[in-house]
Amino acid sequence: MKSFSNFLQEAKSSKASIQARRLGLTGDGHGGWYDNNGEFTAKTVGGKLKFYNQNQVVGRQDPQQDRTPSNQQPVSTQVATPKKTKNSITIAFGRFNPPTLSTEEFLNDLFEIANDGEYRIYPSRSTDSKKDPLDPDTKIDIMVNLFPEHQEAIVNDENMNTIFDVLQSLNEEGYEEVIIVSSSDRQSEFENLATKYNGQLYNFSNIEVIGVGEEDPDLDSKIRKSVVENDFETFKLGVPESLNDKQKKEYFNILKKSINVKENYELWEIAPRLDFHNLRDNYVKGSIFNIGDIVENMNNGLVGKIIRRGANYLICVTENNIMFKPWIYDVKEWTDNSGVPASQREIGTDAFRKYVMKMVGMKKINNFNVKNFINKHKKK
Repeated sequence: MKSFSNFLQEAKSSKASIQARRLGLTGDGHGGWYDNNGEFTAKTVGGKLKFYNQNQVVGRQDPQQDRTPSNQQPVSTQVATPKKTKNSITIAFGRFNPPTLSTEEFLNDLFEIANDGEYRIYPSRSTDSKKDPLDPDTKIDIMVNLFPEHQEAIVNDENMNTIFDVLQSLNEEGYEEVIIVSSSDRQSEFENLATKYNGQLYNFSNIEVIGVGEEDPDLDSKIRKSVVENDFETFKLGVPESLNDKQKKEYFNILKKSINVKENYELWEIAPRLDFHNLRDNYVKGSIFNIGDIVENMNNGLVGKIIRRGANYLICVTENNIMFKPWIYDVKEWTDNSGVPASQREIGTDAFRKYVMKMVGMKKINNFNVKNFINKHKKK
């Protein structure tokens, strides 16, 4: 099996080639690309197309490069005047776990909305073996290499855990206006939260939230389902077309290794939106999401305690008294990225001891009386 780095490198090369051919360019076999008039137009550099002006010829000094998405024609290297204000920025905060064909469409929509202005992509930091199988670094590596036209905009910052972390950081950088792009079904959620706390957690002269339609908003759930069911044929239909079948198989195996489920798994645990009936059945019976539990909103990264249970939603409050109202299919029990639920990290319990040992890399404690330790520190 090819290494992970080889998989990513092949994905980059394939992406550049497909992008060039879609633009009607002809390759010289050495990374150079020419238009129908035979003029040197672009070349593959680091798996990404670099475009040049129409008068560029081989052997001359390279001009300043421009970043152009695959669905647009090459443009002049002359810098266009941004139509937005100097301190305006367009952003997206999302799971992208795993990156899919819908992710590619969403990022291209984001680029068009930015309209030659600055834009950034903040993948969430959440990870677990079921709903968010790829850890942040692996996920971002895949995104950078599958979508090279957006690689400079993808942010890998361990401090950007929530949409509020992002907004506060942008405020500190001096931005006056921010446009948040989300999927249409989550537009109102981002709009309510972002605007409600403007003037409290951050100060922007204007916050606008734009929802874009996805061809299949549940595609990431379907991809996870296809992996646990070992359904490669369905998986192939949901990942970027820039990958050939061999690369798609490697991607499939990466996810298969990341998703840790038992043989008799419950679909609602992997893809809750695809099995809402059983998700709600477990919710109504009180098997999940009870008052006092700590949960994470997978859309915006907020972590809070459940204070009210609705028919299909929860009312939660963060430790900073920020209230949020998620649907039950948009939350999961918070694990602090350790894989251990909050209910199993209470001081004085055997589960807490195992949790601490896991965090510090200990497999066994020599000359240690667990029973005495538990009795000494157990909950009152």
